[in-house]
Amino acid sequence: NPVVLNRFPLWKNLLVIAVILIGLIFALPNIYGDAPAVQVTAETGQPLDEVARERVTGILDARGIAHTPAYLEEGRITVRFPDVEEQLRSVDLLREQLGDTFVVALTLAPRTPAFLRNLGLQPMSLGLDLRGGVHFMYEVDMEAAIGQALDRFETDFRTMLREAGVRYKAVQREGETVRVALAGEADREAAADIIFETNPELDVTRRESGGDYELVYRMTPEQIQQRQDFAIEQNTVTLRNRVNELGVAEPVVQRQGADRIIVQLPGIQDPAQAERVLGATATLEFRLVDEANNAFEAAERGRAPIGSSLYRDRNGQPVLLQRDVIATGDQLTDASAGFDEGQPAVFVNLDARGARRMGETTRANLNKRMAVVFIEQKRDLVERDGETREVTRTEERVISVATIRGVFSNRFMITGLDPLEARDLALLLRAGSLAAPIFKVEERTIGPSLGQQNIEHGLQAVAIGFLAVVVFMALYYRVFGLVANLALLANLVLVIALLSMLQASLTLPGIAGIVLTVGMAVDANVLIFERIREELRNGNSPQAAIHAGYEKAFSSIADANITTLIAAVVLFTFGTGPIRGFAVTLSLGIITSMFTAIVGTRAVINALYGGRRIQSLPI
Repeated sequence: NPVVLNRFPLWKNLLVIAVILIGLIFALPNIYGDAPAVQVTAETGQPLDEVARERVTGILDARGIAHTPAYLEEGRITVRFPDVEEQLRSVDLLREQLGDTFVVALTLAPRTPAFLRNLGLQPMSLGLDLRGGVHFMYEVDMEAAIGQALDRFETDFRTMLREAGVRYKAVQREGETVRVALAGEADREAAADIIFETNPELDVTRRESGGDYELVYRMTPEQIQQRQDFAIEQNTVTLRNRVNELGVAEPVVQRQGADRIIVQLPGIQDPAQAERVLGATATLEFRLVDEANNAFEAAERGRAPIGSSLYRDRNGQPVLLQRDVIATGDQLTDASAGFDEGQPAVFVNLDARGARRMGETTRANLNKRMAVVFIEQKRDLVERDGETREVTRTEERVISVATIRGVFSNRFMITGLDPLEARDLALLLRAGSLAAPIFKVEERTIGPSLGQQNIEHGLQAVAIGFLAVVVFMALYYRVFGLVANLALLANLVLVIALLSMLQASLTLPGIAGIVLTVGMAVDANVLIFERIREELRNGNSPQAAIHAGYEKAFSSIADANITTLIAAVVLFTFGTGPIRGFAVTLSLGIITSMFTAIVGTRAVINALYGGRRIQSLPI
């Protein structure tokens, strides 16, 4: 019956209305904009409570700093301010009053009203190119990661053999292997059994050379892969901890590819400090001083005695240290900067393994000296054979030498630093040492003003594209064109709502995806409307033309959108950063445009013309 041909059942109309209303609600927080704010979190990562919120509010009120009421969200305290000057005053005050147990970060907080926040509604998350901030890409030195593992094997083998009473001539690393030289075959087999108990997965080769009975150990390919994966995973965790120590709100730290890590710090105001802290590969080693030999004589000879290593202190003076390491930076569980008798100091806590070794060493070496070695990896540019290459360089220096006056294990302090060195060293040690050196291969800094400019230009692009399409459709397709424009507006609302629901970061390429979606959304209606006009020219009734237009154009619309969606999924799967941002908005736009262009416009057209006799259509 042509009279009832174009009526939607009630549930379909209700579905369209419900989807649009829900989209409006979720998109609503985006109209309020952002304000300068401060975010307070616990240093331990534990969620904060009302007591902490009242404390923050009390500190600000006591100094007369203007602010909106502080609120709790996902265990974090957020306070908004009327301008940047009040924001900067508050962050200095809060850091001073709250101490090291809280992390106070500068950020931009949405002006979303409390009733929307209580519903869990949030505006879209903006990417780095829109908010401003710093982007770093680091490369992990995989060769150094393997080298560190071999060095650890060397130290462990020497300790195990000495504790078991097995005599050995040498235990030393040679390239990608660790060589253990023994005096006889019986000693070699005993050593092999002892090492096998704790390291059964290592490849071992037995050989005789110059009267020595040797064991040559090397890591298996599986061990090498595991060590490399561990290095990049540990470095990712360490960098994330360092970012938290810097006090940056909503940072991004993630692995990219086989050996790279991306760090994005939105809104950071001190890129130099971020680079210094993130890129530092600082770790520590605790060693006993070799008091049986003269360090100056070793420096003149240019080599250390067997069993010792030659270092320099902060003043360039030679220091001889025993090769055995008592504890390392990766055994530290906590570190804090402070003062001892008026001098800057770093108070250190060790884990159980490090504490046991430290306790045994200090008990057996009372009134002897122990040194702290600061180790840092750097990469220099050198010119060789007419080419500029990067060369890894290790800087090792003794930062403290102290006499052991008592037995200590899990807690002690490091002195001999200036206040800035003590603070940075405590931060790095507390965040954890890197499992392998990292080197910066890319850096981009985007100022807040440039980010705001990007937002304004992006909005202008969307507005101009939208208005151009609206004018064209209204002039060319008359009332049907106005219906398509209504669907286009609903499509934009739904895309913004989905971005807000998913909290997917909107980037500048993402805005390009939205602009492209505007064109693609109206394209579906163009196909439908042209089909309706063709049916009318063929002599079909208006109701039959509407029905045929939507039914026959559907397959073409579906084919075009599905193939584009496949391309967007591929971009998201294999792309990174900005490419993913483009893929996300393009994918969401395709899904919403299919709904608004086919179901949404059909519902409106049915409401206007379905169910009644008409002689012509304004198309």
